[in-house]
Amino acid sequence: MKMLNILSILINKKGIGYIANEQKISAKKLSVASKSEKQELFSQLETGDDGLSIEQVEERQEKYGLNEIQHEKAPSWVKQLIASFIFPFNAVLVTIAILSYLTDVVFAGDEEPDYKTIILLSIMILLSSLIRFWQEFRSNQAAETLKGMIKTTATVLRKDTGKQEIPIKELVPGDIIYLSAGDMLPADCRIIQSKDLFISQSMLTGESLPVEKSSNVIPEPEKKAVLELENICFMGTNIASGTAIAIVMITGDGTYFGSLSQAIVGKRMETSFDKGVKSVSFLLIKFMLVMVPLVFIINGLTKHNWFEALLFAITVAVGLTPEMLPMIVTTNLAKGAVNMSKRKVIVKRLNAIQNIGAMDILCTDKTGTLTMDKIVLERHLNVLGDDDDEVLKWAYLNSFHQTGLKNLLDVAVLEHAEVRQVMKADEQYEKVDEIPFDFHRRRMSVVLETNNDKHLLICKGAVEEMLDVCSFAFDPGEDRQLHTEQDKIVPMDASMKETILNTSRKLNEDGLRVLLVAIKEYDERPLTYSVADESNMVLTGFIGFLDPAKPSAKIAIESLQKLGISIKVLTGDNEIVTKKICKDVGITISNLILGHDLELISDEELTSRIDDINIFAKLGPAQKSRVIKVLQAKGHTVGFMGDGINDAAALRDADVGISVDTAVDIAKESADIILLENDLMVLRKGVIYGRRTFGNIIKYIKMAASSNFGNMFSVLGASALLPFLPMLPIQILLQNLLYDVSQISIPWDTMDRDYLDVPRKWDSGGIGKFMLYIGPISSIFDYVTFAVMFYFFKANSPAHQSLFQSGWFIEGLLSQTLIVHMIRTKKIPFIQSWAAAPVVALTSFIMLVAVFIPFSSFAGIFKMEPLPFTYFPWLIGILLGYCFLTQVVKNWFIKKFDTWL
Repeated sequence: MKMLNILSILINKKGIGYIANEQKISAKKLSVASKSEKQELFSQLETGDDGLSIEQVEERQEKYGLNEIQHEKAPSWVKQLIASFIFPFNAVLVTIAILSYLTDVVFAGDEEPDYKTIILLSIMILLSSLIRFWQEFRSNQAAETLKGMIKTTATVLRKDTGKQEIPIKELVPGDIIYLSAGDMLPADCRIIQSKDLFISQSMLTGESLPVEKSSNVIPEPEKKAVLELENICFMGTNIASGTAIAIVMITGDGTYFGSLSQAIVGKRMETSFDKGVKSVSFLLIKFMLVMVPLVFIINGLTKHNWFEALLFAITVAVGLTPEMLPMIVTTNLAKGAVNMSKRKVIVKRLNAIQNIGAMDILCTDKTGTLTMDKIVLERHLNVLGDDDDEVLKWAYLNSFHQTGLKNLLDVAVLEHAEVRQVMKADEQYEKVDEIPFDFHRRRMSVVLETNNDKHLLICKGAVEEMLDVCSFAFDPGEDRQLHTEQDKIVPMDASMKETILNTSRKLNEDGLRVLLVAIKEYDERPLTYSVADESNMVLTGFIGFLDPAKPSAKIAIESLQKLGISIKVLTGDNEIVTKKICKDVGITISNLILGHDLELISDEELTSRIDDINIFAKLGPAQKSRVIKVLQAKGHTVGFMGDGINDAAALRDADVGISVDTAVDIAKESADIILLENDLMVLRKGVIYGRRTFGNIIKYIKMAASSNFGNMFSVLGASALLPFLPMLPIQILLQNLLYDVSQISIPWDTMDRDYLDVPRKWDSGGIGKFMLYIGPISSIFDYVTFAVMFYFFKANSPAHQSLFQSGWFIEGLLSQTLIVHMIRTKKIPFIQSWAAAPVVALTSFIMLVAVFIPFSSFAGIFKMEPLPFTYFPWLIGILLGYCFLTQVVKNWFIKKFDTWL
C-alpha cells in the first residue's frame, strides 16, 4: 500500500486540520525527484553544485519557515496546576461547598456564620489537587530531560560560505548536505552521490536491518511505496554506514516525520481510568440525588423546621460523599509513581498507573522491545547447512581487512574477536588489494597475501549475485581449518546450487539475512585486481544475521501472560522475521494478518476477528492505531509499547503508552510511561503496582460508599422515628473527618495475591451492588444501637438527645473503622489476612479517639457527653455481631457474584 494512502487514512482518523492535498503534493515531489537526473533536480530547485546563495536561503526560510516539526510539549506549570483541579470528584465537593456556603454563611441569619464545612472541603480539594500537580509536574520535568536524541546540526554547502555546520532548523529546500555514518537525516532528501550507503529506517518502518540507498535514478517510482524509493531518505532516520551528498527536498511539517508529529498533537482519547472515574462519580451523584431530597422531605415533615431540614440534608450530602476520594486516589497514584521511579520507570501521567493495572491486552512493537535492536551474526554454515567455524574465519578475514566503511553486518562479524586471536588475522595475512562494494554487484572482496606468498581473494555478498560468480564449492569433510590445499573442492553443479538455494531459503524463513562467502587463490601477481577477478570462485558457506530476541523477553512475556495479559505484536517488519522472533520469545501464533490485507477489511469484520489475531505485520502508523481503537471498542484496556516514529500515534491512542528513554522524541512525548531500562520485566512490576494501586483505590470507594450509604440509611429511618436529630451536622462532619483520616494509610496497604493475578477495571455497577448489599448491614446494628440508647439508657427525648447522639457517634465511627478490615480482603480479617502496619495503627488510633471525645473537654464543643460504662459491653456485642454478619454476607456475596473488590 502506498505511504500516501497511509498518511491520508491517518489524517482522516485523527480528525486534525491537516490538508491531505499538501501530503499529495509532498509525495509527488519526492516521486518526481526520484526519477530526475541531478541537473534536472538542480533546475527544479534553482540550486547547483555549490549550493544556495544567502538571498535564496532567506527567501525560502520566509516561504517554508524553519525546518522544525510540531511537538506536543509539556504544558506550562500554570496549565498543569489548573488541570490538576479538574477532577470529577472535585466537582462533587465544590458543589457541596457552594451549598454549604449558601446555608451556613449567606443565609445564616442571626446565627454566627459557620465556615467549618467549607474549610474542611476546601482542604480536601487543595490537598488532593496539589499532590496530583506536584507528581505530574515532577514527572514531566524528568521526561523533558530525556530529550535531545536528534542531532541538532547538519553539514551544508552554500555559495557564499562554503561547507559549514548549521542548526538543522535553518535548512531549506534546495540545500546541499553532506552525510556520513552516525548522522541523522535532517529533512526528506534526494541522494545525488553516495558510497556504500546504508540507512536505518527502523523507526519509520519497524524493519530492523538497514536498507541500501544510492543515487541511481528510479524509472517508475509510482509503482513503489514512498519509503521504498532507494534514492530518497527521510527525516529522523540515520546513516548506518557509508557517505552521501543529498539535496534537501522537503522540510518541517511537510516531511514524513513531520506529518506523523502533526497527527498526534491535540486532545487525547479518553482512557479506561477517565471513563472509570466518571462512571463512579455519576453513580455517587445519583445516590445523592435520591437520598438527600428524601432526608430533606422526611425531616421537614416530621420536625416542621424546613431550614434545619435543609442544613441536615446538606450534611447528609457531605456524609454520602467520599470527600477523601480525590486525595486517596492521587496519593495512591503518586505513591505508585514514586515506587516505580525507584525501579527506573518514569510515570508521566499518574492515571497511567491504574490503566497499566487494568490492561488486559499489551500490543507491542517488535524491534527494540522484543528484540535487542542490534544485528548479530547468528549462524555460520558450510555449503551442506552445518555449523562450521571455518566459514566464520573466512568472513572474519574479509570484514577485518576491508578499508571501506564497515556496515552493521561487518560489525556483527567483528564482534567474534576470538577469531582474530586464533587466526592472527593481522600477522599471518596482509591485505594487498580490495574490490569495494557497489549496489550493482552487491558484494565486496579483499585480497590477502599469505605466508606462502600466495594471494587469497575473499568475497562476501548477496546469495544470487555470489552464485553467479562461484563455479566450485568446498566439501567440508572433517576438516575445519583454513588449509585450502587439503579441502576437497566439488563443482557447482545444479544439485549443489539447489542445495545452497534451499538452505538460504530455510535461513530466510527463520528471519535471517543471508550472505555467502567465497574464496579464490592466486599465485603472487601484480596488484591489478578488478571485478573480473571475482569469477570461478570456491563457495565456502553461509553467514546469517538477525536482530535477536532479548534474553529477558521470553520470561517477561510468560509472566505477563500469567497475569492475564494477552500479547499482540504490531510491527512494520515483515512476517517472516516476526514469526521467528515470536517463536523465540514464546508467543504462540494463532493468526497473522498483514497491513495490506488489513486495509481490505471493514472495522466490523476486524472487530469480529481481532480476538483471534495476535500478530499484525507490515503495518503503517495509522493501522497500528486502528487495531488499538478496535480493541478498545470491544471493551479491552489496551497498552502499547514502542519506540519509533511509526509508533507515536499508537502510543497516544492506547490506554497506556509505554516507551523507553532511547526512543525517538516523538515517541517519548506520546507515551504515558517511560522505561529507563528497555526490559519487559520492568513492565511486570508496573502491572502489579498498577493493580495494587487500583485495589487500594477501590477499597476506599467501596468502604466509604457502602459505609456512608449505610449511615444515611440509618439517618433516614431515625429522622422519621425519633423526636430529635439522630446526630447533629457538626457530629456527622467530625465523624466523617475522623473516618477519612483513618483512610489516609490505605495507599500503604497490601493486596491479597489472587487480586493481583488478573486485570482490574472500574465497575460502577459493581460498586452500586456493593453499596446496596453491604451498606445496610451497618444500618441493622445502628438500629440496634438506637434501641439500646432509646429503651435501655432512656435517651428518648430532646432533653437527652446528647447522650443518644454520643452513643451513636462512637458506635457509628467504630463500626465504620472496623469495616476497613472487613472489606479490604475477601478472607477472614485478623485470622487469614492482616492489613499493613500503617493501616492497623491508624484505624486503632481513630477508634481510641472516637471513644475519648465524649469524655474529653472537647465534648461540649461537639454537643456530646460522657457515656455510662455499661454502654461498652453493649458496644462490644454490637461490633462483634456486625463483624460476624458482614463476614457471612461477604462469603455469600463472593459466591453469588464471584467478585469482592
